[in-house]
Amino acid sequence: MTIYETYMQRCLQLAALGGGQVAPNPMVGSVLVYNDRIIGEGYHRVYGQAHAEVNCIASVRPEDRHLVPDSTIYVSLEPCAHYGKTPPCADLIISQGIRKVVVGCRDPFEAVDGKGIEKLRNAGIEVMTGVLEKECHWINRRFFTYHTQHKPYVLLKWAQTADGKIAGGTNERLLISNAYSNRLVHRWRSEEMGILVGTRTAQLDNPSLSNRLWHGPQPVKLLLDMDLKLPLTARLFQDDATVVVFNTQKHTLEPGTVFPLQQTGTYYYQLSKTEPLIPQLLHAGYQLRLQSILVEGGANLLQQFIDSNSADEVHIITNTGLFAGEGLAAPALKGFTAVQQQTLDKDQLHYFVHQHHPYFPYHS
Repeated sequence: MTIYETYMQRCLQLAALGGGQVAPNPMVGSVLVYNDRIIGEGYHRVYGQAHAEVNCIASVRPEDRHLVPDSTIYVSLEPCAHYGKTPPCADLIISQGIRKVVVGCRDPFEAVDGKGIEKLRNAGIEVMTGVLEKECHWINRRFFTYHTQHKPYVLLKWAQTADGKIAGGTNERLLISNAYSNRLVHRWRSEEMGILVGTRTAQLDNPSLSNRLWHGPQPVKLLLDMDLKLPLTARLFQDDATVVVFNTQKHTLEPGTVFPLQQTGTYYYQLSKTEPLIPQLLHAGYQLRLQSILVEGGANLLQQFIDSNSADEVHIITNTGLFAGEGLAAPALKGFTAVQQQTLDKDQLHYFVHQHHPYFPYHS
């Protein structure tokens, strides 16, 4: 690993600290280095607040302020060049007299998309790009997928018994995963912008779809209920959250409505009865600016995402001590590569990415 990669790795470590707090912005980390000494570091902490470069430069101690112009600033994503919630970071770097910038990867967002790098170079600043580029893409795979493929990043999750069942013999609910895995699932929920289930799962499990066991933002609850069978007394409608019901009966979203909304409530998004389902859901998610969706069931919905090559990642929890015998089989996984395994008591967690995942950095 080169010295540039070492400092970029630190940027990635910092960026990850913003996970679940900065969406729809990307996670970004930054370090300021003078003569192989880090004199400042920061990351984007909360959406709408200061970006990584701002926090990095602000962290420099008073006795080191005079070193800033002669330092190199590292940032995992191209500095922004536009006014959004905050002023352009490229302008800040220029104003500080910094003469060298090392960038992990280019920002695909249309308001940036190379303009930050161009602005820095036009100001006479040396810019190095592509340092740990694949790793910088991976940490923001949701952001990149949304802006380059114009669809939400899709993560599938299910729990299954040791003999591969996700429900009992009469489709009754099975309590499969343990308390440790359940808490982890709530963390996964907090990291995505939407969480999707079908009618049958909502009827059988009556889930709240909350992330109450983990600190973080509540994702938008997405219910696929084509014929509006689920009563409004169901648990997922009860708490103070935003719910979107995909159906074929009615539409209550105003044109141009995007999420996350400041106000909570239940909204209806009408789908076509004749068009393929999954492309419609992906288009709707993109329209609503949901950069990522966690799909938790049921089996048929999960299988449709797999069969249509529309899922990016899969997380499977297997209770190695539970056998169901007769029951509903788990989805058949195909086209995915196993990348990680984890053990939580009797639960085995297996993580997969699509075999053609454009941002996974470790494909052979």
